[in-house]
Amino acid sequence: MIPDDLAGMKLALAAARRAGHAGEVPVGAVLRGRDGAILASGRNAMIARRDPTAHAEIIAIRRAGGVSVNYRLPGATLYATLEPCLMCLGAIAHARIARVIYGATDPKRGALAAAALPEVARTLHHRMRWEGGLLADECGALLRDFFLTRR
Repeated sequence: MIPDDLAGMKLALAAARRAGHAGEVPVGAVLRGRDGAILASGRNAMIARRDPTAHAEIIAIRRAGGVSVNYRLPGATLYATLEPCLMCLGAIAHARIARVIYGATDPKRGALAAAALPEVARTLHHRMRWEGGLLADECGALLRDFFLTRR
């Protein structure tokens, strides 16, 4: 973990809270460029956009591509409050994002642990580093509290 990781995850948590207040599953993501500057953030917006691909990570990657005027983001770090799913993993690989830092593990849909499996790793044309568990309790509590109010 580098010193900026905690700040990046706190920004992702703020985006996740905005998603929750909007009635979306509270997941947030932030992209920091190679130079350390924040490129973009995103929050889940699948309901509002009527778009199943409107995950926080995808929105952040799309916005960062617009800011950097390039669909590739080499050297970038993605902070996500929840372990990215398989769709987001594909986008991360295509964007050539160097690092992924996530908070809560997603045992049902999380894809980063699967990316280490040889049969999956050989299908990815890009290797990124990742680390989970940063502010995991806070990220997980946000999700648990959201779903408790829905049940």
